[in-house]
Amino acid sequence: MRLCRRSTNEIWNFKTKDLRKHIKRFADIAGYETERIRDDQIEVNVKAAEKMAKLHDALKTHGYEGHDLEVYLVRLLFCMFADDTGIFPQDSFLQYIESSKSDGSDLSERIGKLFEVLNMPEEVRAKRTLLADELRKFQHINGPLFKELLPTAEFNAKMRQTLIDCVSFDWNDISPAVFGAMFQGVMDKEQRRELGAHYTSEENILKVINPLFLDDLWEEFDRVKTDPTALNQFHEKIAQLKFLDPACGCGNFLIITYRELRLLELEVLKMKITTNQMVIDISPLLKVSVEQFYGIEYEDFPCQIAMVGMWLVDHQMNLRASEYFGQYYARLPLTQCATIVHANALRIDWESVVLKKELSYILGNPPFLGYSNQNEEQKLDVLSVYIDEDGRPFKTAGKIDYVAAWYYKAAEYSVGTQIRAAFVSTNSITQGEQVAAVWKPLYDLFSIQIDFAYRTFKWSNEAKGKAAVHCVIVGFSSTPNHQAKRLYTSEEMQLVDNINAYLVAAEDVFIESRPIPLWDAPAMITGNRPADGGHLIIEDSDKEAFMAADPLSERYIRPFMGSAEFIKNKPRWCLWLVGATPAELRNMPEVMKRISACRIDRENSRDAGRRKLAQTPSLFRETISPVQSYIVVPATSSERRRYVPIGFVDPEVIVSNAVLMIPDGTLYHFGILTSNVHMAWMRAVCGRLKSDYRYSKDIVYNNFPWPDVADTQRAAVEDAARGVLEARALYPDSSLADMYDQLTMPSELLTAHRALDRVVMQLYGFSVKDTTEASCVATLMDLYRKKVEKDAS
Repeated sequence: MRLCRRSTNEIWNFKTKDLRKHIKRFADIAGYETERIRDDQIEVNVKAAEKMAKLHDALKTHGYEGHDLEVYLVRLLFCMFADDTGIFPQDSFLQYIESSKSDGSDLSERIGKLFEVLNMPEEVRAKRTLLADELRKFQHINGPLFKELLPTAEFNAKMRQTLIDCVSFDWNDISPAVFGAMFQGVMDKEQRRELGAHYTSEENILKVINPLFLDDLWEEFDRVKTDPTALNQFHEKIAQLKFLDPACGCGNFLIITYRELRLLELEVLKMKITTNQMVIDISPLLKVSVEQFYGIEYEDFPCQIAMVGMWLVDHQMNLRASEYFGQYYARLPLTQCATIVHANALRIDWESVVLKKELSYILGNPPFLGYSNQNEEQKLDVLSVYIDEDGRPFKTAGKIDYVAAWYYKAAEYSVGTQIRAAFVSTNSITQGEQVAAVWKPLYDLFSIQIDFAYRTFKWSNEAKGKAAVHCVIVGFSSTPNHQAKRLYTSEEMQLVDNINAYLVAAEDVFIESRPIPLWDAPAMITGNRPADGGHLIIEDSDKEAFMAADPLSERYIRPFMGSAEFIKNKPRWCLWLVGATPAELRNMPEVMKRISACRIDRENSRDAGRRKLAQTPSLFRETISPVQSYIVVPATSSERRRYVPIGFVDPEVIVSNAVLMIPDGTLYHFGILTSNVHMAWMRAVCGRLKSDYRYSKDIVYNNFPWPDVADTQRAAVEDAARGVLEARALYPDSSLADMYDQLTMPSELLTAHRALDRVVMQLYGFSVKDTTEASCVATLMDLYRKKVEKDAS
């Protein structure tokens, strides 16, 4: 059977005999409510966060700020939630606030007294005989939440009303996982403008925890639920599991994980306790605890939110159990709590948080930051983590994404244990040059293996204006595991023997940068970088006026082409002054103005190499101009195209550094590069700019496995390649962008490409009918591995 949830692009494939294991996935179709967050619930959480934002601003405007404000707001949040969910008598907190003076003059004192009482043990309360009845009805909460002594926060009439508006809101439907991240956004006005857009969605959290452990636990439960002894053992097992999120933020991964574990425990209890059994006290039955959960977070405020969020979801799950067993249960006072450590996770020993011999799973969504976006502290963080056996940073450590450091720490920490880990990450760590830089040390030093993975998908959440980030999910461990690996794509889930660091079902291989082709192929070089501040470039709309003002310049104006100009057929021009004599230059005043402006731009550059170019201000940094037609490959191209448009340009065309060129490329080389075989390789190993392909000569081209061909086979490729060019020529009014759009691609061009694909696939021994892109890439990677090994021997 194949089930697809269209709203999230999740796909499950399973055998009919296993339907019972997946029956919960059909709940939406049948009309049942599930635990997943609905759109209207998102709006509720946003409104709640907006109300808290107003309260935050009001307090901060009058000088109450920093750590004190953060703790104060978290305490008020707990009280609001407690007021609507049975921890406090219904609306008792609201009534307590409304009983204050209308001008707010006594409100700060009343709140201070309440916080004191909430931290007061029952035996102390018993001695406080003069304690007001309106305070005595609030139960002892305990825990670290109300322990810290805070300075007074003064209120006026308007601020009092703002607080009453917050307390009057129905907090019963708040999701601790969603609201926590939004609540954090309250503190940052930049984040507040997109409130709710940047938290990790529940769907994506489930994509991590389901294959990491939850699916297996439910399957195990199905196996043991009718065996009382095995069921008891299973209950003990889930009560002993321990989880660490080393970049926990507001705790949404921990909160959802805890909720799912409690829901599983409830099903266990339903099987253990039959309907004719009377349960006097349910508290001993509930063995799963927030104490099984650990987090590390860099910022103080999210730590507090995470701590409270775990208490809130614990209470929600206690209410769920109370509803089933018919008796109210609240875990108060708060003697149990999650361990949330305020620290830099890349600088502390994780064993100081939780002993690795006790830990079961590591999970989370560490921060994604490309090298250029990292501050100096973050760059040093990575260098302090990515070190070799001699304690020195790897040479490539300075060019990898920030998130990679969490992979290294998790892999290092997991050695010698049964720990399994999974992170949501930017897809860049599985593409291009980063693959070897990020993953090779983990394989070499810690013998990790990838247990499951989601290939690139758009990271989304249920909020409007949701963030568009391209992510992967990688589950890994250092414990030998011979079970089938699960590889998820937008279309299906495959069970495969191995998943390599490119998230391809193939043997482990690292395709490293090399300056020249590994096979016998013509050199590919980068085009000409102007490095001119735009002064040697002439826009098409300015060309005629420029030549009219400076007629002698016409002979030095050449067509100029980058990726966009090549693909979209946009005319652009440049001053190509190679060979121009000083006398000629001085006789072209408009050209001289451009040269002078270019020199000034280069002299003022921060880059020493560019400043040196000021000595030759009339020339591009590179001056490569082939004497015959040559192949060009755009450095970036949309992922929506089945084929990256590759072509020939005339020798008078000057290409920029946004284009790669093969000066000695032939029709045969064009045919191989334009084929689906090369496109499959490119998609698997190239880097990405967002989701667009970023072609690299040192990674993609120089490592591409070229086939061994006879003259007749070469001729067949050339004939098929010629067919592609001829099909393009049928549409002279259309750009490559027009012709390679999947919605507008001409049938003649598609037919020509398919004919070329068949010819090239046969060169590699691929079955045209049966070969998938995944199996094609796996074969190419194997050819690459064997070639490298052969050359090294």
